[in-house]
Amino acid sequence: MGTGGRSGQRPGKASTDGVGVTPGASASYQYRCIECNQEAKELYRDYNHGVLKITICESCQKPVDKYIEYDPVIILINAILCKAQAYRHILFNTKINIHGKLCVFCLLCEAYLRWWQLQDSNQNTAPDDLIRYAKEWDFYRMFAIASLEQTAFLIGIFTFLWVEQPMTAKKKPNFILLLKALLLSSYGKLLLIPAVIWEHDYTPLCLKLIKVFVLTSNFQAIRVTLNINRKLSLMAILSGLLLESTMVYFFQRMEWDVGSDCAIYKDQDF
Repeated sequence: MGTGGRSGQRPGKASTDGVGVTPGASASYQYRCIECNQEAKELYRDYNHGVLKITICESCQKPVDKYIEYDPVIILINAILCKAQAYRHILFNTKINIHGKLCVFCLLCEAYLRWWQLQDSNQNTAPDDLIRYAKEWDFYRMFAIASLEQTAFLIGIFTFLWVEQPMTAKKKPNFILLLKALLLSSYGKLLLIPAVIWEHDYTPLCLKLIKVFVLTSNFQAIRVTLNINRKLSLMAILSGLLLESTMVYFFQRMEWDVGSDCAIYKDQDF
């Protein structure tokens, strides 16, 4: 019965479209076991008459990827809970090409929050056309500053991991995959908009929790992607925050009202 099967992923799942393996390509190890992180040739074998059998990992003797049978909502919930298995499924066993769009949208959310706080604190008496012009350019400025700070955060992480490369993995780390993982794991910034729309007395606390959630997701993405221990992942996150805080300090010394998230989640009166 094993000679009549086809390997790949179950068709029809929204989170796994287009990632099946053709029979001739099954020799390449492009998947990972979500339990032990070992490489795998296939995720399931499709026999005749629609009979599917999930592949068992040769290392841990568990299903290579149980999430191929799960609903995308369940996978999302597990990712929100920062489960390593869900992260491995998303990063290694699916093809998601929304990293750039998600990054831009998250930066827009962050820029809008900063712009909103800036407009809330400024009292302009200029004519309406000048006010609209100034507000528009304030938003562009906030977007540029948020982008620079995000870049500094990523550079700090990659610099630390590059210095500690002999300790992170036996083989050369895949920094391109890590970049995609970090961009995907920053999806928590999308919660900034609802936090602003439904403003209440606990908004500053909500913003702090969002910041912690994003950093926790980044931490898990680093640990899963490079298969390193928690200490190195934490040190990488702290290195990124250090460089980001340094850039924020530089902007403040230039007397720019940046509204950085390094300070935006602290002692803000709404």
